[in-house]
Amino acid sequence: MLGKLFGRGGERPAEDPHALPAPRKRKNGTYTLRALGDQRVLTLVEAADAGDWDGVKAALGPFDLGRDHQVLGELAELDGLEEWIGRAVEEDAEHRALALLISGARYVNWGWEARTSARAADVTQEQWRVFGERLALAEEQLLAAAELEPDWVTPWRRLLTSGRGLSLGEDVNRVRFDAALRRDPLDLEVHIDWLSQLQPRWSGEPGQALAFARDAFARAPQGHRLGCVIAYAHIEEWVESDDEDCLVSADIQAELRGAADHSILHPAHVRRPGWQHDFNAFAMALSLAGEQHTVRRVFHALDGAYTSWPWTYLADPEEQFARRHRRA
Repeated sequence: MLGKLFGRGGERPAEDPHALPAPRKRKNGTYTLRALGDQRVLTLVEAADAGDWDGVKAALGPFDLGRDHQVLGELAELDGLEEWIGRAVEEDAEHRALALLISGARYVNWGWEARTSARAADVTQEQWRVFGERLALAEEQLLAAAELEPDWVTPWRRLLTSGRGLSLGEDVNRVRFDAALRRDPLDLEVHIDWLSQLQPRWSGEPGQALAFARDAFARAPQGHRLGCVIAYAHIEEWVESDDEDCLVSADIQAELRGAADHSILHPAHVRRPGWQHDFNAFAMALSLAGEQHTVRRVFHALDGAYTSWPWTYLADPEEQFARRHRRA
Protein backbone atom coordinates (compact mmCIF):
# COMPACT_ATOMS: atom_id res chain seq x y z
CA MET A 1 0.00 0.00 0.00
CA LEU A 2 2.75 2.48 0.91
CA GLY A 3 4.40 1.86 -2.44
CA LYS A 4 1.19 2.80 -4.20
CA LEU A 5 0.80 5.97 -2.18
CA PHE A 6 4.32 7.30 -2.15
CA GLY A 7 5.96 5.75 -5.21
CA ARG A 8 8.27 2.82 -5.71
CA GLY A 9 9.98 1.67 -2.58
CA GLY A 10 7.24 3.18 -0.39
CA GLU A 11 9.39 6.05 0.87
CA ARG A 12 8.16 9.57 1.47
CA PRO A 13 10.21 12.38 -0.14
CA ALA A 14 12.91 13.76 2.15
CA GLU A 15 11.66 16.55 4.40
CA ASP A 16 12.50 20.01 3.07
CA PRO A 17 14.06 22.23 5.76
CA HIS A 18 12.89 25.35 3.87
CA ALA A 19 9.27 24.29 3.43
CA LEU A 20 6.69 26.67 4.85
CA PRO A 21 4.38 25.10 7.42
CA ALA A 22 1.06 24.34 5.76
CA PRO A 23 -1.46 26.98 6.85
CA ARG A 24 -4.69 26.05 8.51
CA LYS A 25 -6.87 24.27 5.98
CA ARG A 26 -10.29 25.47 4.96
CA LYS A 27 -13.33 23.48 5.90
CA ASN A 28 -13.09 21.69 2.56
CA GLY A 29 -9.61 20.39 3.47
CA THR A 30 -7.61 22.65 1.14
CA TYR A 31 -5.35 25.68 1.35
CA THR A 32 -3.81 28.02 -1.23
CA LEU A 33 -0.08 27.59 -1.74
CA ARG A 34 1.88 30.79 -1.10
CA ALA A 35 5.44 31.72 -2.01
CA LEU A 36 5.96 28.32 -3.67
CA GLY A 37 5.66 26.77 -0.21
CA ASP A 38 9.21 27.91 0.59
CA GLN A 39 10.40 30.17 3.42
CA ARG A 40 13.22 31.61 1.30
CA VAL A 41 10.79 32.58 -1.44
CA LEU A 42 8.50 34.16 1.15
CA THR A 43 11.43 36.25 2.40
CA LEU A 44 12.07 37.34 -1.19
CA VAL A 45 8.44 38.25 -1.83
CA GLU A 46 8.19 40.20 1.43
CA ALA A 47 11.32 42.20 0.55
CA ALA A 48 9.92 42.99 -2.90
CA ASP A 49 6.56 43.93 -1.44
CA ALA A 50 8.35 46.40 0.84
CA GLY A 51 10.30 47.89 -2.07
CA ASP A 52 13.56 46.73 -0.51
CA TRP A 53 15.91 46.17 -3.47
CA ASP A 54 18.87 45.25 -1.27
CA GLY A 55 16.66 42.75 0.54
CA VAL A 56 15.52 41.29 -2.79
CA LYS A 57 19.10 40.80 -3.96
CA ALA A 58 20.06 39.16 -0.68
CA ALA A 59 17.04 36.85 -0.73
CA LEU A 60 17.83 35.77 -4.29
CA GLY A 61 21.08 34.20 -3.10
CA PRO A 62 19.83 30.58 -3.23
CA PHE A 63 18.14 31.02 -6.62
CA ASP A 64 19.16 31.48 -10.24
CA LEU A 65 16.62 33.93 -11.64
CA GLY A 66 18.03 33.46 -15.10
CA ARG A 67 16.61 29.94 -15.06
CA ASP A 68 14.01 29.70 -12.30
CA HIS A 69 10.71 30.73 -13.91
CA GLN A 70 8.66 29.95 -10.83
CA VAL A 71 10.63 32.20 -8.48
CA LEU A 72 10.58 34.96 -11.11
CA GLY A 73 6.83 34.41 -11.42
CA GLU A 74 6.31 35.13 -7.73
CA LEU A 75 7.86 38.56 -8.26
CA ALA A 76 6.06 39.19 -11.55
CA GLU A 77 2.68 38.69 -9.88
CA LEU A 78 3.38 41.17 -7.09
CA ASP A 79 1.10 44.21 -7.21
CA GLY A 80 3.01 47.46 -6.85
CA LEU A 81 6.40 46.09 -7.88
CA GLU A 82 6.26 48.29 -10.98
CA GLU A 83 6.17 51.39 -8.75
CA TRP A 84 9.77 51.02 -7.60
CA ILE A 85 11.66 48.45 -9.71
CA GLY A 86 12.38 51.12 -12.36
CA ARG A 87 14.65 52.91 -9.88
CA ALA A 88 16.73 49.75 -9.51
CA VAL A 89 17.05 49.55 -13.30
CA GLU A 90 18.35 53.13 -13.45
CA GLU A 91 20.48 53.24 -10.30
CA ASP A 92 22.05 49.78 -9.85
CA ALA A 93 24.44 49.34 -12.77
CA GLU A 94 26.01 46.20 -11.29
CA HIS A 95 22.66 44.37 -11.12
CA ARG A 96 20.95 46.10 -14.02
CA ALA A 97 20.26 42.86 -15.91
CA LEU A 98 18.52 41.40 -12.85
CA ALA A 99 16.40 44.51 -12.37
CA LEU A 100 15.51 44.58 -16.08
CA LEU A 101 14.44 40.94 -15.96
CA ILE A 102 12.23 41.43 -12.92
CA SER A 103 10.73 44.64 -14.28
CA GLY A 104 10.13 43.14 -17.73
CA ALA A 105 8.45 40.08 -16.25
CA ARG A 106 6.26 42.30 -14.08
CA TYR A 107 5.23 44.44 -17.05
CA VAL A 108 4.20 41.32 -19.00
CA ASN A 109 1.92 40.29 -16.14
CA TRP A 110 0.73 43.85 -15.59
CA GLY A 111 -0.12 44.12 -19.25
CA TRP A 112 -2.27 41.01 -19.19
CA GLU A 113 -3.94 42.31 -16.02
CA ALA A 114 -5.02 45.39 -18.00
CA ARG A 115 -6.32 43.29 -20.87
CA THR A 116 -8.04 40.79 -18.50
CA SER A 117 -9.02 37.28 -19.58
CA ALA A 118 -12.07 38.54 -21.49
CA ARG A 119 -12.62 37.58 -25.09
CA ALA A 120 -10.89 39.93 -27.53
CA ALA A 121 -14.23 41.33 -28.67
CA ASP A 122 -15.04 42.35 -25.09
CA VAL A 123 -11.76 44.20 -24.42
CA THR A 124 -12.15 47.99 -24.63
CA GLN A 125 -9.94 50.25 -26.73
CA GLU A 126 -8.45 51.73 -23.55
CA GLN A 127 -7.60 48.27 -22.26
CA TRP A 128 -5.92 47.41 -25.56
CA ARG A 129 -3.91 50.65 -25.41
CA VAL A 130 -2.63 50.03 -21.87
CA PHE A 131 -2.00 46.37 -22.69
CA GLY A 132 0.13 47.31 -25.69
CA GLU A 133 2.08 50.00 -23.86
CA ARG A 134 2.99 47.72 -20.99
CA LEU A 135 3.98 44.82 -23.23
CA ALA A 136 6.10 47.13 -25.40
CA LEU A 137 8.05 48.27 -22.33
CA ALA A 138 8.36 44.66 -21.19
CA GLU A 139 9.84 43.71 -24.57
CA GLU A 140 12.42 46.49 -24.38
CA GLN A 141 13.52 45.49 -20.89
CA LEU A 142 13.57 41.74 -21.49
CA LEU A 143 15.59 42.08 -24.69
CA ALA A 144 18.06 44.29 -22.81
CA ALA A 145 18.33 41.72 -20.01
CA ALA A 146 18.89 38.93 -22.54
CA GLU A 147 21.66 40.96 -24.19
CA LEU A 148 23.39 41.60 -20.87
CA GLU A 149 23.06 37.98 -19.73
CA PRO A 150 23.12 35.80 -22.88
CA ASP A 151 22.95 32.51 -20.94
CA TRP A 152 19.63 33.33 -19.24
CA VAL A 153 16.55 31.46 -20.45
CA THR A 154 13.89 33.30 -18.43
CA PRO A 155 13.87 36.49 -20.57
CA TRP A 156 13.17 34.43 -23.69
CA ARG A 157 10.27 32.61 -22.11
CA ARG A 158 8.69 35.93 -21.07
CA LEU A 159 9.31 37.29 -24.57
CA LEU A 160 7.25 34.40 -25.94
CA THR A 161 4.32 35.58 -23.82
CA SER A 162 4.69 39.25 -24.76
CA GLY A 163 5.20 38.41 -28.42
CA ARG A 164 1.98 36.42 -28.48
CA GLY A 165 0.11 39.27 -26.80
CA LEU A 166 1.46 41.81 -29.30
CA SER A 167 0.62 39.49 -32.22
CA LEU A 168 4.20 39.57 -33.48
CA GLY A 169 3.57 36.36 -35.39
CA GLU A 170 4.77 32.78 -35.27
CA ASP A 171 8.05 33.53 -37.08
CA VAL A 172 9.18 36.00 -34.41
CA ASN A 173 8.08 33.77 -31.58
CA ARG A 174 9.72 30.76 -33.22
CA VAL A 175 13.06 32.60 -33.12
CA ARG A 176 12.48 33.30 -29.42
CA PHE A 177 11.46 29.71 -28.72
CA ASP A 178 14.61 28.43 -30.44
CA ALA A 179 16.72 30.91 -28.48
CA ALA A 180 15.24 29.64 -25.23
CA LEU A 181 15.83 25.99 -26.14
CA ARG A 182 19.45 26.67 -27.02
CA ARG A 183 19.87 27.73 -23.41
CA ASP A 184 17.86 24.85 -21.94
CA PRO A 185 16.45 22.20 -24.32
CA LEU A 186 14.37 20.63 -21.54
CA ASP A 187 12.82 23.76 -20.03
CA LEU A 188 9.20 22.98 -19.10
CA GLU A 189 7.88 26.54 -18.96
CA VAL A 190 9.26 27.33 -22.42
CA HIS A 191 7.50 24.25 -23.78
CA ILE A 192 4.25 25.24 -22.05
CA ASP A 193 4.42 28.71 -23.61
CA TRP A 194 4.92 27.17 -27.04
CA LEU A 195 1.95 24.89 -26.39
CA SER A 196 -0.14 28.04 -26.09
CA GLN A 197 1.30 29.41 -29.34
CA LEU A 198 0.21 26.22 -31.14
CA GLN A 199 -3.40 26.35 -29.95
CA PRO A 200 -6.10 27.12 -32.57
CA ARG A 201 -7.04 30.25 -30.60
CA TRP A 202 -3.54 31.54 -31.39
CA SER A 203 -3.67 30.44 -35.05
CA GLY A 204 -2.33 26.91 -34.50
CA GLU A 205 -3.81 23.81 -36.12
CA PRO A 206 -5.94 21.25 -34.23
CA GLY A 207 -3.74 18.48 -32.86
CA GLN A 208 -0.51 20.41 -33.46
CA ALA A 209 0.09 21.23 -29.79
CA LEU A 210 -0.51 17.68 -28.60
CA ALA A 211 1.87 16.29 -31.22
CA PHE A 212 4.48 18.82 -30.07
CA ALA A 213 3.97 17.78 -26.43
CA ARG A 214 4.38 14.10 -27.24
CA ASP A 215 7.59 14.78 -29.13
CA ALA A 216 8.94 16.78 -26.18
CA PHE A 217 7.90 14.09 -23.71
CA ALA A 218 9.81 11.47 -25.68
CA ARG A 219 13.01 13.45 -24.91
CA ALA A 220 12.30 13.90 -21.18
CA PRO A 221 14.63 12.05 -18.81
CA GLN A 222 13.03 10.01 -16.05
CA GLY A 223 11.98 12.19 -13.13
CA HIS A 224 12.29 15.41 -15.14
CA ARG A 225 9.63 18.15 -15.01
CA LEU A 226 9.36 18.19 -18.79
CA GLY A 227 7.15 15.11 -18.49
CA CYS A 228 4.44 17.47 -17.21
CA VAL A 229 4.04 18.83 -20.74
CA ILE A 230 1.62 15.96 -21.42
CA ALA A 231 -0.69 17.06 -18.60
CA TYR A 232 -0.67 20.68 -19.77
CA ALA A 233 -1.27 19.63 -23.39
CA HIS A 234 -4.36 17.62 -22.50
CA ILE A 235 -5.69 20.48 -20.37
CA GLU A 236 -5.28 22.77 -23.39
CA GLU A 237 -7.06 20.21 -25.57
CA TRP A 238 -9.94 20.25 -23.07
CA VAL A 239 -10.06 24.07 -23.12
CA GLU A 240 -10.26 24.09 -26.92
CA SER A 241 -13.00 21.44 -27.07
CA ASP A 242 -16.75 21.96 -26.78
CA ASP A 243 -17.04 18.48 -25.26
CA GLU A 244 -16.46 18.50 -21.49
CA ASP A 245 -15.77 14.75 -21.60
CA CYS A 246 -13.28 14.90 -24.46
CA LEU A 247 -10.47 13.54 -22.26
CA VAL A 248 -12.45 10.62 -20.87
CA SER A 249 -10.89 7.72 -22.74
CA ALA A 250 -8.75 4.74 -21.80
CA ASP A 251 -5.93 5.87 -24.11
CA ILE A 252 -5.72 9.36 -22.60
CA GLN A 253 -5.92 7.98 -19.07
CA ALA A 254 -3.06 5.60 -19.85
CA GLU A 255 -0.99 8.37 -21.43
CA LEU A 256 -1.45 10.63 -18.40
CA ARG A 257 -0.62 7.79 -16.00
CA GLY A 258 2.54 7.03 -17.95
CA ALA A 259 3.58 10.70 -18.00
CA ALA A 260 3.03 11.06 -14.25
CA ASP A 261 4.97 7.86 -13.52
CA HIS A 262 7.79 9.10 -15.76
CA SER A 263 7.97 12.57 -14.18
CA ILE A 264 6.49 13.71 -10.87
CA LEU A 265 5.94 10.21 -9.42
CA HIS A 266 9.26 8.77 -10.55
CA PRO A 267 11.84 8.06 -7.78
CA ALA A 268 14.33 10.32 -9.59
CA HIS A 269 12.01 13.33 -9.36
CA VAL A 270 13.34 16.11 -7.13
CA ARG A 271 10.80 18.34 -5.42
CA ARG A 272 11.92 21.93 -5.70
CA PRO A 273 10.10 25.07 -4.49
CA GLY A 274 6.73 25.14 -6.22
CA TRP A 275 6.57 21.42 -7.01
CA GLN A 276 2.89 21.59 -6.10
CA HIS A 277 2.18 23.45 -9.35
CA ASP A 278 3.15 20.44 -11.46
CA PHE A 279 1.15 18.12 -9.22
CA ASN A 280 -1.89 20.40 -9.57
CA ALA A 281 -1.60 20.18 -13.36
CA PHE A 282 -1.62 16.40 -13.25
CA ALA A 283 -4.42 16.39 -10.68
CA MET A 284 -6.59 18.47 -13.01
CA ALA A 285 -5.73 16.54 -16.17
CA LEU A 286 -6.21 13.13 -14.58
CA SER A 287 -9.51 14.13 -12.97
CA LEU A 288 -10.83 15.61 -16.24
CA ALA A 289 -9.93 12.32 -17.90
CA GLY A 290 -11.85 10.34 -15.27
CA GLU A 291 -8.71 8.47 -14.20
CA GLN A 292 -9.17 6.86 -10.77
CA HIS A 293 -5.84 5.37 -9.66
CA THR A 294 -2.89 7.69 -10.26
CA VAL A 295 -5.03 10.72 -9.47
CA ARG A 296 -5.29 9.47 -5.88
CA ARG A 297 -1.51 9.39 -5.53
CA VAL A 298 -1.23 12.91 -6.91
CA PHE A 299 -3.92 14.39 -4.67
CA HIS A 300 -2.51 12.52 -1.67
CA ALA A 301 0.92 14.09 -2.27
CA LEU A 302 -0.67 17.53 -2.50
CA ASP A 303 -2.46 17.08 0.82
CA GLY A 304 -4.82 19.94 0.02
CA ALA A 305 -2.27 22.37 -1.51
CA TYR A 306 -4.12 24.33 -4.20
CA THR A 307 -2.53 26.47 -6.93
CA SER A 308 -4.79 28.69 -8.99
CA TRP A 309 -3.16 27.66 -12.27
CA PRO A 310 -4.37 25.68 -14.18
CA TRP A 311 -7.66 25.37 -12.25
CA THR A 312 -8.69 28.89 -13.34
CA TYR A 313 -9.78 27.32 -16.62
CA LEU A 314 -12.74 25.97 -14.62
CA ALA A 315 -15.62 27.92 -13.15
CA ASP A 316 -15.19 28.22 -9.36
CA PRO A 317 -11.67 26.73 -9.48
CA GLU A 318 -11.05 26.37 -5.74
CA GLU A 319 -14.28 24.46 -5.24
CA GLN A 320 -13.50 22.29 -8.27
CA PHE A 321 -10.12 21.42 -6.76
CA ALA A 322 -11.70 20.64 -3.39
CA ARG A 323 -14.46 18.52 -4.91
CA ARG A 324 -12.08 16.47 -7.05
CA HIS A 325 -9.70 16.16 -4.10
CA ARG A 326 -12.50 14.66 -2.00
CA ARG A 327 -13.48 12.23 -4.73
CA ALA A 328 -9.91 11.01 -5.04
